[in-house]
Amino acid sequence: MLDKELAELYGIETKALNLAVKRNLKRFPKDFMFQLTKEEFEDLRFQIETIETSNPLRLQNETLKKGRGQHPKYLPYVFTEQGVAMLSGVLNSDKAISMNIAIMRAFVEIKRILLQENDLKLQLQAIKERLGEHDVQLNQIYDAMENLLDEKAAERKWDERKRIGFRVSEQ
Repeated sequence: MLDKELAELYGIETKALNLAVKRNLKRFPKDFMFQLTKEEFEDLRFQIETIETSNPLRLQNETLKKGRGQHPKYLPYVFTEQGVAMLSGVLNSDKAISMNIAIMRAFVEIKRILLQENDLKLQLQAIKERLGEHDVQLNQIYDAMENLLDEKAAERKWDERKRIGFRVSEQ
């Protein structure tokens, strides 16, 4: 999550959140928090502005807000799940704690859904494998039936063939 989004959720300014994080940098290793590069930020900003505008085909510079202080001068920080969890120790307000609990519950629910989806994938794979085995077995059964039918047809043809040679009539 971006620092701006987290600050909004916690009801504080982004600057205050980033200052609290900077005072506790040891708690935020690179796998907890990182800063976007200029290229990543521009790509993200363009995507967000395109979504927020009524006409997504407008040029980017037409969608920019005018005025001083409308655009951040520092590149935003991005927090991973562990970084969001660590923020509860850094930001100690009641709203920060309750928001952190809600965010952590959301992360847990996402993990549960992903694990459940993964379990479904494994079950579908097992079903596909069983069906593949059944296809092989059915093909073997069909081949055996065809062989039996061919043998019966050959016997019938032999029994029903026209006899040649001397015939004795029965009376």
